[in-house]
Amino acid sequence: MKRLAAQLIGIDQGDVLLFSDYEDDGDMWTGNGLRERRCDVSFSDTYRAPPAIHLSMSLLDIATGPSVRTDVIAENVTERGFTIVFRTWEDSRIARIRVAWTAIGELLADEDWDLY
Repeated sequence: MKRLAAQLIGIDQGDVLLFSDYEDDGDMWTGNGLRERRCDVSFSDTYRAPPAIHLSMSLLDIATGPSVRTDVIAENVTERGFTIVFRTWEDSRIARIRVAWTAIGELLADEDWDLY
């Protein structure tokens, strides 16, 4: 559990279209096997330490028929940003994905100095 100083809590959020592969027959729509997309996200302010990240798919446009196989995670979380990673595999046909994110963490105070 993260403990946060109440006067310094920062909440940042966004919604990112990761891809729209049905428009140009991209590999998420036409491919097979393990496929992955990554998207770097920058926070609007710097956190004191890496914040907690919550991800959810705000748009999941898929083909009917094959099984839906999806995985979405946050990687490389730092004080300044993180990477959204979306994966699918086997014969899943994903037309487009949009991911909503929320970061919650402690912000730097005016008294904090960065000496480096």
